[in-house]
Amino acid sequence: MKKILYVILDGLGDLPIKELDHKTPLEAAATPNMDKLALGGKTGLVYPVEKGMAPESDIAVISLLGYDAQKYYTGRGPLEAFAEGLVVNDGDLALRVNFATSKPDGKTIKDRRVGRDLTTEEASALSREINTKVALSCGSFEFKNTIGHRGVLVIRGSASKLSGGITNTDPAYGKEGVFGVALKKFDNFVREAAPIEGYEDLPEAKEAAGLLNEFTVKSHAVLEESLINKKRAGAGKLPANIILARDAGDRLPKFPRINELFSLKFGCFVQMPVERGIALLTGMEIIDVPSSTGHLDIDYAVWSKVALDSVKDFDGIYIHIKGPDEPAHDGDFKKKKEIIEYIDKYFFANLISKVDLKDFIICVTADHSSVCKMKAHSANPVPLLVCGGSIKPDKTKAFSEKTAKSGSLGELKGSQVLSTLVDLAKQ
Repeated sequence: MKKILYVILDGLGDLPIKELDHKTPLEAAATPNMDKLALGGKTGLVYPVEKGMAPESDIAVISLLGYDAQKYYTGRGPLEAFAEGLVVNDGDLALRVNFATSKPDGKTIKDRRVGRDLTTEEASALSREINTKVALSCGSFEFKNTIGHRGVLVIRGSASKLSGGITNTDPAYGKEGVFGVALKKFDNFVREAAPIEGYEDLPEAKEAAGLLNEFTVKSHAVLEESLINKKRAGAGKLPANIILARDAGDRLPKFPRINELFSLKFGCFVQMPVERGIALLTGMEIIDVPSSTGHLDIDYAVWSKVALDSVKDFDGIYIHIKGPDEPAHDGDFKKKKEIIEYIDKYFFANLISKVDLKDFIICVTADHSSVCKMKAHSANPVPLLVCGGSIKPDKTKAFSEKTAKSGSLGELKGSQVLSTLVDLAKQ
């Protein structure tokens, strides 16, 4: 039985960019180590959830771990709230939120992520103000900041359970059934939550939407007067004066344990709350990694060492690296290319120099394409490479979206990937 190293590079896929000589950031990047893996293995394309869908990371990761996202998904909010230690009972409304910047009207959005420079200390202080100064008319809530501008919110009704069947106040994301999806185009205005189609007459959805709208208005009033935001404005920074909410859910998902699905013991290390929540709820063991130093050459080298040191305790390790996604959302294709090169040079170079590929199955793919032109996720498939063990190479010469199209693995759905790796590991 070979060990499995399952590496997800968040938002890796992209489309050709004129300024990169009509190449994608991955194609333009110098990636000799990933190219070496591709040369020694097989490649293909993955639709993380299904064709035609621009998935958020949560449903993509659920699918990539072998689960039917349509069957088990209950919303991103419950996953992140659970990961952060908040209690989510059936009938509680859990949401993923962003601190954002609006004009004083509380409607017109200037920046959905507060310029990406909100510190943990600032976010924690603002969270305390929200929790102590905002009161809902017929409900209670818990608000917690997580990483940077991100946070989670759990609202509880006073008299009844609440339904997650409501729309987002964050205009950048919509819903397709139970799934949250990134929108290609949207107006930069805070939306008013309302019951989604099919839930219009459900009292629990009406109550949930009303409480979220009340929270949005009242928290904006508190944040507008916060000394933290006045100091930020005085320093020429954007104030974190509005909360944008999305991906509501009213219960935790009930996943079968991953070790029962595959009869293997999996560990994982992840950076973001949503992946941590999925890992915990599927029964994967969290591998602790040192906090980021802010220096990618150090961080990626440390992560490769952690993977190598930990793999002896597991049959497989799931590794989710956020790196390429954030600059793509900012439209910064140069930064995305640079981060891909750092991952190759400091994570994969250290990793493959210390393993005997005959004893491992290594997979590299992504949870979605994050397109720099769009500053959003897209429905495009992502490249996939699998190597090691007794896999016979298919003559792919490099790892990219373009070369993967002609790879011998063809096109797979995300839910097929892990079972394929397990089969290869058993050969």
